[in-house]
Amino acid sequence: MTVLDTAGAAPASADPPGPAPPFVVVGTPGDRRVTMFAEALRTRGLPGPLVVPWRDVLAGAELRIPERAYVRVDSPGEDTEADVLLRGPGDPTRVGGGASWHAAFVRGLERVRRAVARTPGARLLGDVGEIAVMFDKRRAHARLGAAGVPVPPALPAPITGYSGLRESMARAGWSRVFVKPAHGSSASGILALQVSGQRISAVSSVELVRGRGDARPDGLELHNSLRVRTYTDEADLAAIIDRLAPDGLHVERWFPKASSGGRVFDLRVVVIGGLPTHAVVRASHVPMTNLHLGGVRGDIERVRARLGADGWQRAMGVCARAAACFPGSLMVGVDLMVGVTWRRFAVAEVNAFGDLLPRLTGLPDAGAAGLDCYAAQVDHILAARSAA
Repeated sequence: MTVLDTAGAAPASADPPGPAPPFVVVGTPGDRRVTMFAEALRTRGLPGPLVVPWRDVLAGAELRIPERAYVRVDSPGEDTEADVLLRGPGDPTRVGGGASWHAAFVRGLERVRRAVARTPGARLLGDVGEIAVMFDKRRAHARLGAAGVPVPPALPAPITGYSGLRESMARAGWSRVFVKPAHGSSASGILALQVSGQRISAVSSVELVRGRGDARPDGLELHNSLRVRTYTDEADLAAIIDRLAPDGLHVERWFPKASSGGRVFDLRVVVIGGLPTHAVVRASHVPMTNLHLGGVRGDIERVRARLGADGWQRAMGVCARAAACFPGSLMVGVDLMVGVTWRRFAVAEVNAFGDLLPRLTGLPDAGAAGLDCYAAQVDHILAARSAA
């Protein structure tokens, strides 16, 4: 794997021999996403990709792409330097700054698009405009809904703070909602909020810190935590939501999810080239099923058996329809919720970088059996090239 010198052309030795075009990944050198994609190339006898570091893209360095290259845009990952360029200086664990992050991210995507457009024969493996939409939950939700993809109903924007949220919930007659930062990912800043009479509670991975030495003038900080906690103090909830609201909030009605093995679950389904190829059950004792928050991989065969052949086919059909809303994207990760009756489905999220699922091989009936998500994508690219 070669890191591309963005101040000049890639070295001649980096060009792969033979007719296969080179691959380029816009990502973070050493990140698991980059190394796993590189391994998928090498197992097919191809050289590893050239890597254009996100920090160079965001810092305004000149971008040079090899001619005829396939260019994959991947996540900035956990690169501290890239995070500063996206959100500004501060503790990397802090929650917030999503609006600044998204604006800088979109500018970076546009720089990549222009670099590819001016390079003879180079092509993007994912539409950068679609990536930008997938990182705006409000726009993605609207696009899915307009296409008839089942999604939970959402409160009209904007939600300017806690009091406005409670008023909008009362008007809608909703007592349970998911409050999501519009540009968040990995459940950062999400609250599963419930109101019952005078009682209120919210489950979240947000850690509210008061009065720490480097705290803001109001004495409050929000940080991501691997420990999910429950807030029952309305003042705490108001402080969290008021802090998140300026960056934009997307609020959906709570969709009660089915349980399997004593845990609620949803499905992360990876759709490659329009076909659902990989699926993992994400199960948890808390409303957020993310694996890094204590969720576990459930039994996919148990879920398939419970849904039955028809139910499974309908579930995968919903995922394919969701991905079809982003036709320029080779891969879309779809988070599919199964209702408590096992008869209804709703899409919770669509993910531009939803393929980081180590050790997960393809569904047996989807043409990707035995392949991880990255190998399946490489095979799809090579097959499409051969067909062309």
